[in-house]
Amino acid sequence: MKTALIYDWLVTVAGGEKTLQAVYELFPSPIFTLLHDKKALKGTLWDQTKIVTSSLQKLPFASKIFRHCLPIFPRMIEQFDLKDYDIVLSCSHSVAKGALTHASQMHICYCYTPMRYAWDLYWEYLKNLSGVKKRAAKWALHRLREWDFISAQRVDHFIAISSHVARRIRKTYGREAAVIYPPVATHLIKAEENKEEFFLTASRLVSYKKVDLIVDAFGAMPDKKLVVVGEGPEMKSVKKKAKRNVEILDYQEENVLRELMGKAKALVFAAEEDFGITPVEAQAAGTPVIAFGRGGALETVIHEITGVFFNEQTVNGIVNAVKEFERITFNPYFISEHAQKFNEMHFKSAFKKFVNEKWEAFCEDRNFSRR
Repeated sequence: MKTALIYDWLVTVAGGEKTLQAVYELFPSPIFTLLHDKKALKGTLWDQTKIVTSSLQKLPFASKIFRHCLPIFPRMIEQFDLKDYDIVLSCSHSVAKGALTHASQMHICYCYTPMRYAWDLYWEYLKNLSGVKKRAAKWALHRLREWDFISAQRVDHFIAISSHVARRIRKTYGREAAVIYPPVATHLIKAEENKEEFFLTASRLVSYKKVDLIVDAFGAMPDKKLVVVGEGPEMKSVKKKAKRNVEILDYQEENVLRELMGKAKALVFAAEEDFGITPVEAQAAGTPVIAFGRGGALETVIHEITGVFFNEQTVNGIVNAVKEFERITFNPYFISEHAQKFNEMHFKSAFKKFVNEKWEAFCEDRNFSRR
């Protein structure tokens, strides 16, 4: 069988790209993507891979401005000629699932999330706009939602990264999805028993991550130290709110971050995430997680065993969760063992089995229809 991989855009190496790499290792194939930032990805696997890009690649400073081209993404993804492939595998959080296929092809979409800015983060996206820009964005996103729903019907089978995302796929597209958790590099993380007297939060500093809220909460707990790791547009706001017990380290390399995770008393995680790789990495290091009790965290953290939940994204919610956390004795080795169910080996085994079974059924159905 001849396979092709579709990805939204390749401009950095984060959780989505690591998942794409795991899929590529199972099914080495050409990758079709809107944009490939060769400079940013120099020295990675994508240096040695056949990558086919859209006409967005030809724009000056494409990797910096491409997000402003959102309204034309659907047309760009539909321009890829995939007719000679038997199986199309898309890893999609935006438009990759909308690639055009024909009836003799099978399309499986590994869906990170339905397009968040068009659906559940629509109002969050609009709140920073006003006037003509806001009216134009409303019109563009309305058209995008129409295309997004229609294009989702082209997919033969959906796989979601969590049950949380599977529910959103059902709500948004009216489609059922299997659940296969994404691969986390737990084999690279060592469980640490001896913890130091600080709490850790690590993420991109963007509004929905609620890092500013975590900083506010620790401002109300001056006897407890918080270390913040991350970079992003909210950095100025976070620094302004930070009290003397909050240390901001900016971006850190993965090996440094893993070391911090191992030493921290707990990871504090206030976002509602589709899955949330960082809490799993912290647990692999034997570190409990204090997490907002919605989204993917409910599937990766066990309350009062590998962490604790808070039910409101408020200062009091976090403060009370920290108090509850400190009343519990956690076993770092059990926490680390729990995290292993999200490792790369489990992902690859489940993903390969799913694709092979669906392809076998597809071929049987196609042969039957020809009789």
